[in-house]
Amino acid sequence: MKHLELHIIQSVPVACLNRDDLNSPKTAIFGGVQRARVSSQSWKRAIREMAKEMSPEQFKGERTRLMYDPLLTALKVAGMSDAESDEGAKKIIDELVKIDAKSKDKVKSTTLYFMSPLEIDSLAEEFSKTKDAKKAIKATGIKSLKDAADIALFGRMVASDHSLTVEAASMFAHALSTHRVDNEIDFFSAVDDLQPKDKAEAGMTGTLEFNSATYYRFAALNLDMLADGDHLGNMSQKERQSVVQTFIEATIKAIPGARKNTMNANTLPVFVLGVVREKGHPIQLVNAFETPVRSSSGYAAKSIDALKMEYSKLKETWGVTALSEQSIPDQPMEPFIKGMVAHVI
Repeated sequence: MKHLELHIIQSVPVACLNRDDLNSPKTAIFGGVQRARVSSQSWKRAIREMAKEMSPEQFKGERTRLMYDPLLTALKVAGMSDAESDEGAKKIIDELVKIDAKSKDKVKSTTLYFMSPLEIDSLAEEFSKTKDAKKAIKATGIKSLKDAADIALFGRMVASDHSLTVEAASMFAHALSTHRVDNEIDFFSAVDDLQPKDKAEAGMTGTLEFNSATYYRFAALNLDMLADGDHLGNMSQKERQSVVQTFIEATIKAIPGARKNTMNANTLPVFVLGVVREKGHPIQLVNAFETPVRSSSGYAAKSIDALKMEYSKLKETWGVTALSEQSIPDQPMEPFIKGMVAHVI
């Protein structure tokens, strides 16, 4: 499997990038100590949103239960009457993922479905010809639409019809701190601007949990899969390279937006190692931090050293080889990305 890997060290200040059901920053035990954690789902959404902003023509996928209105509009554009469009939209939704009978308007789907505008238009066009939802879905060729690179990269699962499932070409690990982290509590108070001046009490008080950490982040992309017919095989090599370029840049730059107005934690990585391999499977370097980094003078530099040492050991011990190895800040981001993208088939 030809693939690329991104190994990222990134320091984040006071933040709650990804919270649990108790509104606390997520954590995990690794190497016998508690680490700060950001789920892969959380960081992937931030990457998807940035990719959409960077390359809107290629990343138009939307996950939704509310596909009725865009389908209704597309069916009308395809020449169907209002009544036919209403019936057709419901049939298509029911065939894709089933209509939720408990929904108030009886047009929501039971689950989220990841689809693109071109897929909606294609489904509507095919349905207007056949009046058969199943035939329309089969004829659309929904797995390789040129405006749905995000579906090819991040995948979708459709339990009701496995033929609609698209296996993700990308792979992500949960981001973990390279060192031990304990969540802390921020006590805050707010003043009532209209209360009498002779009253000193706060208008409200509360607490929020936060932490700060240096994270190891890992992402990989199956380049062979990306070029097959179920993904972006209908694109030219240049178009696929554009998709991968956007993916790499968004993966490096994006950061989850939780509490972005009160604990703005937007930073850029301090180190990125990019690796392209001709075969084998992606290999994490997280075991560089199984023994947590300990320092009284910052974690970033020692985390970078540990990462480089782990990679060197893997190459020496296991004979791990690569077509390309490059890093930031040893070179700027633009040539780094060009060097990685050059291997896209």
